[in-house]
This record gives sequence, structure tokens and C-alpha cells, in this order.
Amino acid sequence: MDWKKEAADKLKIYESKKGSMLRAGQEIQRLEQELCNIRAVRTDGSPVSGGTSRREDMLINNIALRQELRSAIEDTEKWLRIVDGALATLSPEERLILDRMYIHRHKGYVERVCDELKIEKTSVYRRRDAALRKFTISMYGSE
Repeated sequence: MDWKKEAADKLKIYESKKGSMLRAGQEIQRLEQELCNIRAVRTDGSPVSGGTSRREDMLINNIALRQELRSAIEDTEKWLRIVDGALATLSPEERLILDRMYIHRHKGYVERVCDELKIEKTSVYRRRDAALRKFTISMYGSE
């Protein structure tokens, strides 16, 4: 397995993972609000062939979806703790380089790093490789 590629891929999706937690939390709130707005089950209707009504199915689906979202948030929190722990082992300069080159990558990112650190492109790539190596070892224990 190419551990450096795996580490770089993790850095590239870091912000999306953080954002997903916010959106999943908002979706849970929406589902809870929807659950509060659900009317009582009518007792005069006959059940469908499966033995439950559509309203009961909607209640069950709401509960199941909220549980899945809570599990996804928990998994994402664990993932973020691992990545944040590995990032914490880096120096501020190493974090800046990985942030600009992977996490918050924008057009002209290499030139931006050159300007911020007052170094040449070749030095940026050399330092990126060293920072990614250190991050990778911190994440997986090997390269």
C-alpha cells in the first residue's frame, strides 16, 4: 500500500469531513423536528399488506435515519481525532505547507507557499515531501 498517497488523500478530504459533521447534525435536527410534526396514527384505517401503515413506516424510517446519521457523526469524529493528532505532530511550517497544498488547495498554491515562506519552488516541494512523510509516519507508523 502507498501510505503517502493514503495520507495525502486524507488531507484532501479533511475539510469535507469536518463539514459533513455540521450537515449531518443539521439533518438530525430536521428529522427530529419532522418527528414532532408527525400526526397521530389513525386507528380507523386498515393496515397495508405488510401489517403497518405508511405513517408507521415513516416513523420507523425517521428513527433509523437519525441513528445512521449519529453513527456517521461518531465515525467522522474518530477519523478527525486521528488526523488532527497526526497534524499536531508537525511544526507550524509543516502544517502550513500541507494545509496549502492539500487541505485548502487553491489555484497558484505553490506560489502562495513560496511567498509566505520566502523560499523557492524546489524548496517547497522538498519540504512538502518531508512534511508528508512525517504526517504519514504519524498516521500509520510507516511510509
